[in-house]
Amino acid sequence: MARPEKEAEVLAIAERLEQAQSVVLANYSGLTVAQMTQFRRNCRARSVECRVVKNRLARIAAEKVGAGVLKDALKGPTAIVFGAESQVEPAKLVVEFAKDNDRMQIKGGYVDGQILDANQVVALARTPSREELLSMMMGSISSPARGLACTVNGVAAALARVVDAAAKAKAAA
Repeated sequence: MARPEKEAEVLAIAERLEQAQSVVLANYSGLTVAQMTQFRRNCRARSVECRVVKNRLARIAAEKVGAGVLKDALKGPTAIVFGAESQVEPAKLVVEFAKDNDRMQIKGGYVDGQILDANQVVALARTPSREELLSMMMGSISSPARGLACTVNGVAAALARVVDAAAKAKAAA
């Protein structure tokens, strides 16, 4: 690769690192081409980008954006999974794929300036997504109002049953 092409690749990696909310690094050695293609399809379907680049270029890009802590994980065959829209999605994607394909091994991750080890990436994958958290929050906000409505409705229904029973009793007498 000529020098200008390498510089362009370093700039592209650095740009992706800056834009990414999270990055997951995985060892992909031993995966077949079909498996890796399926993994990349899964990534695209969830708005996550998977790149395989030279480790040396990735190290230079990481240093350039202040993510030099990634240097230790950038050894051997490494797939870099960038999550521009979600901190959780890349971790979920890699963990799910690694469950079905034992050849893919999680090396670590990078979120908010912090390096994550493989166990922390798995823990991050268990975190609910933003949409799930919002729906949980909305459910907890609407819960008291729903409870109040049910209680008021229950009192009114009980009163209606008592009045109905009294009317039937008077009609029978």
